Order: sequence, then C-alpha cells, then structure tokens
Amino acid sequence: MIRVALVDDQPLFRGGIAMILESQDDISVVTQASSAVNLASTVRITKPDVVLMDVRMPGIDGITATAQLVADLGEGAPKVLVLTTFDVDEAAARAIEAGASGFVLKDAQPDFLLAAVRAVADGSQVVAASATRKLFERHGNRSATPGPEYDALTAREREIMVRAANGLSNAEIAEAEFLSEATVKTHISRVLAKLSLRDRVQLVVYAYEHGIV
Repeated sequence: MIRVALVDDQPLFRGGIAMILESQDDISVVTQASSAVNLASTVRITKPDVVLMDVRMPGIDGITATAQLVADLGEGAPKVLVLTTFDVDEAAARAIEAGASGFVLKDAQPDFLLAAVRAVADGSQVVAASATRKLFERHGNRSATPGPEYDALTAREREIMVRAANGLSNAEIAEAEFLSEATVKTHISRVLAKLSLRDRVQLVVYAYEHGIV
C-alpha cells in the first residue's frame, strides 16, 4: 500500500485528487492539509511514502516545505511529488533542487497522476524526465567537470547512468544493455550511492549540471 499525504490550498481540487487516489486498491491518502505548516510533524505521525504537494501555496510554499522535509527527516523523508500549473516552471525546478522527486501538471490525466505517484513511491523511475531536463536547461547552470565521485563509477555504471539520465526506464535500459531489470536496478542504486544522490531525478540534475548529458 502506497501511503500519500496530500497538501494543497484549494479544497475542491484537493478533494478531487483524494478521490482519484482513494479509488485505487494500492494507494491510501493518510492525511490532507491546506498548507505545509507543521508538515514535518504530520509526516512523522502519518508516515506517508509520498507527499503530493502544490508548489505554490500561501505561507510556506511547496519549495520551502520540500527543503524543510529533507533537512528535518534526511533519509527518512518521504518522496515529494509537486503539483504545478506550467510544464516549464521555475518553481518546479527549484522544488526539484530542494529535494522533490518530480512534478505533475495539475491538469494531468488521472492515469498519469496515478502512474507518477507509483513511480515516485517505487523510486525506480524518473517522473517526466524529459520535462525535468527541459527545466534545468532553462534554469540550471552547468558547472565544471565531475569530481572524484564520478571517477569511482565503473564504465558500465556510467553507461547506465547516461541512459537513466536520458529518461529510460529500468526495462528500457535492460533491453539496451542486455541485462536483467534486477541488475539494472542494482547498478542504479550503486550509482546513486557513489554520487551521494537521493533518487533518479537528482541523477538527471547531476548529469546535466556536469555536462554528462
């Protein structure tokens, strides 16, 4: 069961999203909130796997709330999936920089929203990878060549990293590299650990900022 915390200041929209999520056998909305005030405390109590959160809210916005969750809970922080109105939105880019695992448009189809929640909870796929790269091409800054952490990657790990950074799923990488999905997942986990990255969205960011893709 995927446990979801839903944070949005629009009651009708929040209620509609909750109904969509609760219609699924494998998803449960464990808490709803109209603001991100005291969100870390709520998360500690309700223990969601995913926080589905509006990026723009009065008071504490989704960017600040995401950064606070990561700072307060560290590795124990739930995955954050931000809701945004625009597909190329600086706020969404900043939320990902703050630690969010991806974003979904508010006018997305229900099936896409559900798939995004499941993907983020699983941690095995990048949500809207091409759109994420587009955001950082527009708002991000490329830095110098990668540091010693990148040198620690094997040649195969670098190949798989590039494919993941380009938005390929585990199944697609497995087919391209003639590997099993389990082996691909192991390689991805090792890449994230060696680069000290939290998830595949941060991998996309790292790869773009260091000129790898």
